[in-house]
Amino acid sequence: MRPGRSGRLGRAALGLGVSAVALALLARTVDIGAAWATLTTAQAPWIVLLLALVVLDLFLRAVRWRVFLGPLGRVSTRTTSASLLVGYLANNVLPARLGEVVRAHDLGGRTRISRSAILGTIVVERVVDTLVAIAIASLAILILSIRGIVASAVLVGLAVTALLAVGIVAGIAAHRLPGAARVAAFLDRWPRVRGTLTRLREGLAVASDIRTLATAVALSIASWSCTVLAFAAAAQSVGVQPTIAQAALLAAGVNLATAIPAGPGYIGTFELAAITIATSVGIQRESALAFGLLAHAATLLVTSLGGAAVLVAGGRRDRDVRPDAGQLARDR
Repeated sequence: MRPGRSGRLGRAALGLGVSAVALALLARTVDIGAAWATLTTAQAPWIVLLLALVVLDLFLRAVRWRVFLGPLGRVSTRTTSASLLVGYLANNVLPARLGEVVRAHDLGGRTRISRSAILGTIVVERVVDTLVAIAIASLAILILSIRGIVASAVLVGLAVTALLAVGIVAGIAAHRLPGAARVAAFLDRWPRVRGTLTRLREGLAVASDIRTLATAVALSIASWSCTVLAFAAAAQSVGVQPTIAQAALLAAGVNLATAIPAGPGYIGTFELAAITIATSVGIQRESALAFGLLAHAATLLVTSLGGAAVLVAGGRRDRDVRPDAGQLARDR
């Protein structure tokens, strides 16, 4: 068996194992029958609002990605939306967030921008998105005076994300670091590897554009606002009336939990995180499982149908894209 294939199978097995453990914990700690009974009382108007908020959230994320890609080339929101949906669809059917690689590959096929550079923008996007989520969760924890495992998990997330941010800075400034010349000379033996790393650094370098970063942060806050309201709508549909702080902690905390390698569609980890956070703010487990399932199902439904529609339509090259001349020369 080839090493690459073995690694993918290992990640898949790990993800499936994590989801299996999460589902087992759910079955032991929640009255599934009572949760289902609560779920059947969901009110349609709130579900419609939930779906609308999910769609708006995805649109804002597509606009944000277009902003991140701006220093590399002008790409339409239609194109970033298409590739984003394809990536989310892949996350729904593949373990360990492999959809991020899929959407980089898809956008590379729709534009003339290097896939490695695109992947670099996705890394920056993930770090910015996670930092905003942690900021929202931290503020909610302070307002709600939450302690214990939820607060500790947010602190761990902050530490890991801070390390990633440092990694991005190091990647951008790699050519200025001590010993960079020797490393470059060594990599000259493998021109393709050096070219890939160079284009990846160009993607990471979008983080050094202050205007791009500020716009992306503003769009991230708007996107997360939709996510918070979506969780509130899901809870309201089953008769739970969370405060904005509670909904914010649920939205940020549950989405941070999906960073843990799990099975396709984050099955199990999403719901377990929703129950753990909800009980920490006084919401019953069965109600939490009911609206957690609603929020999860709405996201899976919209992203799966959207991604499938994009695949059926086929990949079309974006005629509006305008990569910079330097990148075109490097990609030839």
